[in-house]
Amino acid sequence: MPIKLPSSLPAFDVLTREGVMVMPEDAAAQQDIRPLKIGLLNLMPKKIQTENQFARLVGATPLQIEFHLLRMSEHQTKNTAAEHMAEFYRPFQDVKNEKFDGLIITGAPIEHLPFEEVTYWDELTEVMDWTQTNVHSTFGVCWGGMAMINHFHGVKKHMLDAKAFGCFRHNNLSPNSPYLRGFSDDCVIPVSRWTEMKSDEIAAARGLKTLLGSDEVGPCLVEDADHRALYIFNHFEYDSGTLKEEYDRDISNGTPINVPMNYYPDDDPGNDPQNRWRSHAHLLYGNWVSEIYLTTPYDMDQIGQTVTDLRK
Repeated sequence: MPIKLPSSLPAFDVLTREGVMVMPEDAAAQQDIRPLKIGLLNLMPKKIQTENQFARLVGATPLQIEFHLLRMSEHQTKNTAAEHMAEFYRPFQDVKNEKFDGLIITGAPIEHLPFEEVTYWDELTEVMDWTQTNVHSTFGVCWGGMAMINHFHGVKKHMLDAKAFGCFRHNNLSPNSPYLRGFSDDCVIPVSRWTEMKSDEIAAARGLKTLLGSDEVGPCLVEDADHRALYIFNHFEYDSGTLKEEYDRDISNGTPINVPMNYYPDDDPGNDPQNRWRSHAHLLYGNWVSEIYLTTPYDMDQIGQTVTDLRK
């Protein structure tokens, strides 16, 4: 089954050209099934690029997905056209009475700030608490994952001496996890952050389980079963050229930055980067969507109250 998107959303044409199954809203309405309702709380400056990246991953399953684009209510983006935001995005305050099968909270380029100094932190804490009653499963990505694990468990983020930047090999620490179904013993994941979460502090928090981790850049994917959440601190969703864009931007701005490690062939920025994470990215998000399908209540009013597990 396809992902359901408005035909005027840029991601509709992008994913159609890539061969992803996409369905216009009017055609989806004729199918007598309940699609999964998944929201994307998009905190990234480049909204359209981020929409494409996550729609590509959640739309590559055999299930019909309703993809809802959400934003913080008061925060105004400066990098995406106001017309695009008005047409496709709804502020959190307008959806807080709705139920969602899944929610993705993206990263944001504000790692240097203490959480409490982020201008929309109060509303984001409201969102995170709201997920416990109105969302069946939440996926926090990079800064979004760090914000969630800090909010629910008090795990701190720590500044790095140098940016973790490049493609790093990660170990499969929980091969029996349904979220890692089909994963190899290790995999390569893009990393781009100035902060880290520490393994011992995650291990000390009740109910957390690290599923993927790296000897070089630390824990990556953490399951929080009590809060029906996953936290990932790295970027499976990145396009082949995303790290290159970040590197070129920093070079143009005169920002000190190292060549992203293990990204360009021979570590030469003159070579085209190779994507070595795409298959595992689709596996992870496909497994997440499948777990939602197997455990979410058919009656959406029961989300946050009961769990129906079709595997039992």
